Amino acid sequence: MKAYSVKILAPLLAALCSVATAADRASVVARFDWFEYRGEDPTFAQPIGDDEYRNPILAGYYPDPSVVQVGKEYYLVNSSFAHFPGIPVFHSRDLVNWTQIGNVIDRPQQLDFSGLGISRGIFAPAISYHAGTFYLVTTCVDCGGNFVVTAKNPAGPWSDPVWLPQMGGIDPSLFFDDDGRAYIVNNDAPEGQPLYDGHRAIWVQEFDAKNLQLIGPRKQIVNGGVDLAQQPVWIEGPHLLRRNGQLYLIAAEGGTSVNHSQVVFKGDSPFGPFAPWEQNPILTQRHLDPARENPVTSVGHADFVQDGSGDWWAIFLGVRPYADNYYNTGRETFLLPVRWQDSWPVITRGDDRVPYVAERPALPRQAEPPLPLSGNFTRREEFDQPQLPQHWLQLRSPGTKPWYNLERAPGSLQLTAADVALGDTGNPAFLGRRQQHLAASASTRLHFAPQVPGARAGMAVFQNSEHFYFFGVVHGAAGKAELQVRRRDGTPDPQGDVIARRSLDSANDTPLDLQLRIRARDGAYDFHFREDGKPWQPLLLDADGRILSTEHAGGFVGTLIGVHAYGKP
Repeated sequence: MKAYSVKILAPLLAALCSVATAADRASVVARFDWFEYRGEDPTFAQPIGDDEYRNPILAGYYPDPSVVQVGKEYYLVNSSFAHFPGIPVFHSRDLVNWTQIGNVIDRPQQLDFSGLGISRGIFAPAISYHAGTFYLVTTCVDCGGNFVVTAKNPAGPWSDPVWLPQMGGIDPSLFFDDDGRAYIVNNDAPEGQPLYDGHRAIWVQEFDAKNLQLIGPRKQIVNGGVDLAQQPVWIEGPHLLRRNGQLYLIAAEGGTSVNHSQVVFKGDSPFGPFAPWEQNPILTQRHLDPARENPVTSVGHADFVQDGSGDWWAIFLGVRPYADNYYNTGRETFLLPVRWQDSWPVITRGDDRVPYVAERPALPRQAEPPLPLSGNFTRREEFDQPQLPQHWLQLRSPGTKPWYNLERAPGSLQLTAADVALGDTGNPAFLGRRQQHLAASASTRLHFAPQVPGARAGMAVFQNSEHFYFFGVVHGAAGKAELQVRRRDGTPDPQGDVIARRSLDSANDTPLDLQLRIRARDGAYDFHFREDGKPWQPLLLDADGRILSTEHAGGFVGTLIGVHAYGKP
């Protein structure tokens, strides 16, 4: 297992890095000296050869991948829902090692996620390139609908959204045909009344790429899915592509859970007609034994790209459950080759299982990225630069008064307590990174005095506003600070219920110096603490981690682990 220390951090996120002054907030401030994340999945312990790569290529909550090739460069984006910054952008030259180079939504004025549930916001972005410009189309669910943004450099800056009000539904994808004309395909309601729950359709409309607007009539090109008589559900995530002059439409079908799949159609023009392959689906794991060892499930939502030898590859989402359909790491990005059978694409067939190790694409090997995205690793943030790494996330759009600071005490992260609980629908003082492993630990060193009633600071493992754990120092009613674990599992209190506590020797107004650690073990979480140089002590073991799974909590995101401070000004 390799260790990585952060000394060169990502470019400045302008909206996140303004300096807060003491006048901006009350003086309830928590300081974190470092934050260390360690992944130790047994499935990643298997050695691999020089000609092999490891799946998933993006571990953790990186769903709905879309990819574009520009010369020898590849760029990939994922859904980000109501997290900010939104829509991470990755670069690679070998389709295996990816480096985040930016975020499409990095300014609060671009979109407003205020008040949204965590699984609303940005759904299924699709990236494309034409004549020197990058285009990205996506949907902001409950926050404006479908829109397009552009950039000359995929690292940004990206433009403000240009809305596409003529188009309903979700999952738009932009296709430039060989003649230069452009089209957007997307999921929407079918013509007339839906015939059953989950009955959707794929629509197409021409797009004016110069003026960024839809033109001409919209047309339904797929009704329901492969076979309407079988009542297929949730046809979505469509992409158009050409191979040897033949036009293909690929799309997900079956919903994003265990019945997920990828299907394919052939057409004569973007307006159809489109005929499905009689041997669909071209990718699924839904028919395999659910009791198989180390399963990858719920695969689909694929996009295609070529390598240096002209071979085709599919990137797609999948999940790694630790039991039944329980997984806390979210939907992840996988890579597999595309085989062509009688001019039809195939990713898996029969009892093919999505492998954890496979043969690399025919591309020059790229150096491993500064932030590992697959395999087992340790990542330590020293907070010794004036900017946050790009993979750190907030909940919803930040306000006008920033609550975190990296410059006032160089070498540490300061959080000024905000009067927004983790269970509220605002922007709490929380910064998190994705949990990327089933077996993982995260730790930090905290300096904090909970000097006013209600004040607390520490760590949180967060799925959504109704399902999370908080672990940290709290203002104690008896005049002594307390160490608490709070859990919210759909309960009324937005701050969660206290499920473990321990009185500390320090008074509420006395600064504490503690190390905190949260360890994930599949569906169980352990909470340990220690004073510097002393052994770790447990506060709570075997807490139920299933409450952080999509199966229990619902939605489409994965778990974040990070730091949090709360207090009323």
